Amino acid sequence: MKIYLAGPDVFLPDAIEAGRQKAATCARHGLIGLYPLDNTVDLAAATASQDIFRGNVAMMDKADAIIANLTPFRGPGADAGTVYELGYMAGRGKLCLGYSNDPTTYADRARRFTTVTAQGSLLTDSEGLTVEDFGLTDNLMMIHALDAYGCPLVVPRARPADIWHDLAAFETCVKLAAERLLTA
Repeated sequence: MKIYLAGPDVFLPDAIEAGRQKAATCARHGLIGLYPLDNTVDLAAATASQDIFRGNVAMMDKADAIIANLTPFRGPGADAGTVYELGYMAGRGKLCLGYSNDPTTYADRARRFTTVTAQGSLLTDSEGLTVEDFGLTDNLMMIHALDAYGCPLVVPRARPADIWHDLAAFETCVKLAAERLLTA
């Protein structure tokens, strides 16, 4: 069974090694990890971004499931590309698992990036826009997509010292995927 390994890990300085570690974790549990950087793309080509997109879509189409790293990236929420990939897989009815190494609620993280104030029973940001506050770790659409198409978001009790390299929550997702896919 093949698992698409989505997440902002591809932007890490040691992105290739991070992918190898995740694929090795999958292999230990009888699964094949498909990491986006396994695709060969000439980054200097005029079509590089399209080639990356097509390669990732082809990988997702071959995969039986996704494990999405939804740890907040460059802001209070998950990486936009990873969110797209999660939606793509959910839209195809594939098994969806996800984790975040930051257990803080979305509303609390939003406070790190903007002024959040109470307007009656709602929270609003410095532009007067409502801040989603359901006590969830990210946007309700992602959290409930995981509930509907796989398993609840996996989060640690406390934020690990290295949110980008700690693989405990990832490995929990791999174990859950193996239980679901290999015993079905």
